[in-house]
Amino acid sequence: MFQSRRSILKMGGALIALAALPMRALANLVRNDAAFTATGMDSTFAALGAEPVDSADIVVGSPDIAENGSVVPVEISTTIPGATRIMIMVEKNPNPLSAEFYIPEGTVAAVSTRVKVSQTCQVYGVVEANGKFYKASKETKVTLGGCGG
Repeated sequence: MFQSRRSILKMGGALIALAALPMRALANLVRNDAAFTATGMDSTFAALGAEPVDSADIVVGSPDIAENGSVVPVEISTTIPGATRIMIMVEKNPNPLSAEFYIPEGTVAAVSTRVKVSQTCQVYGVVEANGKFYKASKETKVTLGGCGG
């Protein structure tokens, strides 16, 4: 009895490990490593495969002045029909692409998170919809200890 229980536990562990493999492979296929490791806005857009056009249908919410650049709240929402992906880019960060969200069909295209903003710059919301890219931005000032601008 003890031997068969051990065999069942080993087999269950192996099945769980095998089930996790496709998820890891899928994550690697979905994530665009070239875009996340790009070191400038132009190279990030090149890694995405297109230069986004400006859109008034994207709302970028971030504080005018961030006292702590390590945890800046950012909200991006859009009314562009067919939005499938929302990205947050921080212009002067060493790697501008900070976050990427996939938007399931039939859901509200809005995201909210906190990102690091290394210095005063533009925070971009980039939206992919129907195979095209759109962007909007807002300047966020980063202060040291809440002093200066």
